[in-house]
Parts: sequence; C-alpha cells; structure tokens
Amino acid sequence: MQLYDTARQAVVPFEPGPHVLMYTCGITPYDATHLGHAATFVAYDILQRRLIDKGHTVKCVRNVTDVDDPLFAKARELGVHYLDLAAGEEARFERDLVALNVLPVAATPRASSAIPDIRGFIGMVLDRGFAYESGGSVYFDVSKFDDFGTLSGYSTDEMLALAKERGGNVDDPNKRHPLDFVLWHPSADDEPSWDTMWGPGRPGWHIECSALALRELGTTIDLHGGGADLIFPHHESERAQSEAATGEPFVKHWMHTALISKDGEKMSKSLGNLVFVDALRETWDPRAIRLTIIEHHYRTEWEWDDELMPRNAARLDAWLASVGGQSGDDLLEHVRTRLDDDLDTPGAIAAIDAAAADGVDVTKAADLLGVVLV
Repeated sequence: MQLYDTARQAVVPFEPGPHVLMYTCGITPYDATHLGHAATFVAYDILQRRLIDKGHTVKCVRNVTDVDDPLFAKARELGVHYLDLAAGEEARFERDLVALNVLPVAATPRASSAIPDIRGFIGMVLDRGFAYESGGSVYFDVSKFDDFGTLSGYSTDEMLALAKERGGNVDDPNKRHPLDFVLWHPSADDEPSWDTMWGPGRPGWHIECSALALRELGTTIDLHGGGADLIFPHHESERAQSEAATGEPFVKHWMHTALISKDGEKMSKSLGNLVFVDALRETWDPRAIRLTIIEHHYRTEWEWDDELMPRNAARLDAWLASVGGQSGDDLLEHVRTRLDDDLDTPGAIAAIDAAAADGVDVTKAADLLGVVLV
C-alpha cells in the first residue's frame, strides 16, 4: 500500500505490522456533523476497511474534544452546560457516522476524561526542559524543539499567520516566543477548572490529543491524521510535545484530508456555508451521500454543488441493478489495487461504474468501499 505522508510530502509505502495503531482527531461537539467532518472520517474508514481486508487488525482511536473554547462559547450562547451540549452533539455525530456505514472505532475518549493523564504529561514535558511556567500558564518552548515546523513544512511567517487565524494568541505577553503554545492555562469564571501544582485551570487544545494518544495507543502510532486544517498548529504542536515528553518518535505516517468548499469558500462554521449530514439524510439514501464523498480523492479539494446528490443516487441505483449479474472477482482485485494506490477511490468507483454497466455484479467491490448493496 502506498499513501501520501504529510511530513515527507510524498506518496510512500505504508507498511505497518499485523496490528495497526491509528489516531484520528475527532470533533469538538458543539454543532451538527457537516460534510467536511464526514469526508474526513469516511476516508479513514476506507483505509481501515482495506487494512482489514489485507489481514491486519486495526485499533483506531478518535477523540472527542469536550474541553475547548468553541464548545464553551456555544454553551454560553445557548445557556446550557457545556457537557450537556457536548453529549447531545456527540450522539448526533455518531448517528450520522452509523448511517454512513463508518466502522466503529476502538475508543472515542473525551478530553474531560484525561485530566489526570494531561497533568502527568505536562509534568513530563516540564521535567525534560521543553516547557516553562509564566503568568499562571504553562507553555511549550518551541525553541527547545529543533524539528518544530518540519511536519507542516511551513516557514515561521506562515506558521505565525496560521497561529493568528486559528486561535494561537501570538501576542500573549507571557510567552517567550510568539509560536510557543499553551499546555495549561487559567479558566474563565464560567469554565471548568481543575487544580494542579501550576495553579487551577484547564488544558490547552493540543495537549489533550497527546495525552489521549499515549494513554490509548502508547508511545508511537502507525498513522495519525485529520483534516488538512489541523496540520498547523494542532498536529505540529502535538508532535512536538509528544516527542518532548517521551523522547520517542510519535507518528510513523501522517495522513490529512482536503477541505471542501461551498459557494466559493471553504466550508466553515464562521461563514455558515455548511452542508449538514443529518439534513442530507432527510432526502437522500446515506449510501448515495457516502458515494458523493468518495467519488473525490481524499487529498483533492472539491466544491459542493446541487448536482452531486442526484448523480450519486443514480450511481447507487445502477450498482443495485447489477446485483445477481456476472461474477465480480476480477473487479474486486482491481478495486483493491486502486485503494492501494493512495486510496484512489475515484478510480475504484469508475471501475465499478463500468462493471455495473456491463452486467457484472459489483456487490463485493462496493462492500470494500463501505457501500452495502445486499
């Protein structure tokens, strides 16, 4: 199997052992699942299915960030407890993933479950000299980690711009360097707070995933990823603090999915240009929604338009009409080959379309893509 690795910026062999350890960054549960979320988790689902098909066992962990600024802000706006909001939105998210036939993962740990782990993890980073206390907070010192920036490949100016855009607070006067990031900081009056030797407060965003990954999967992970918007600062920071804490490589292979646009702009909650999965499910077969996602390559940005769902509903009908036709064993091998080439789902779908048109039963090939026909 060949997969693109973000850190190496190339398609390279992905050769894990019999048991594959995967970590995918999950949602901050304060709103419904949009198509961008779904595309990310369907891509990792396709990868898991092919690995299992090849004979591997897979332990995939997908966290829930239930201690974070956007969740607290939405809970304030609605006048509800942040954990009540998180529980409701997490349940809606899980319903959407079940409808899209995404395989269950091994664990979906919440950040709020990991406070003891996070405190211990920060202690490790401090003890190894990669962090410092200032102004009631604990910061990671990027100057002590020589490889900071090599995952993303971004320049310092690019990292500063993205940190500003994505909540990095580069102007914090308590920092030694604008790119230093928070491991622990004081809570606002209406936010949860936990006691530590550095003072009461709550964890920073990045530290949650490092602590959960170490707790659930161990020191080194075969594959880690999420949406491309997480490459920096989240994954860059996560890698730095993890390797600072353990002294071992954190991730062997980094995989990221492209963003989706609507009305000429990247889908985002701030712009409100979102397509929600639960709304699509009111009108369309979830299998057609899944096909709409995977007819695009996971690394290719694409734009939502109103022709996508009718086209893939018709595609689903054509695949269903093939059931009971000629043997599709050669087709299944071809689809396996396409998936082993950097998860080429568009190529796999094109082969299945052609086979269905020729009267070949595409059931087995469709099943490998998570589209159940019978």
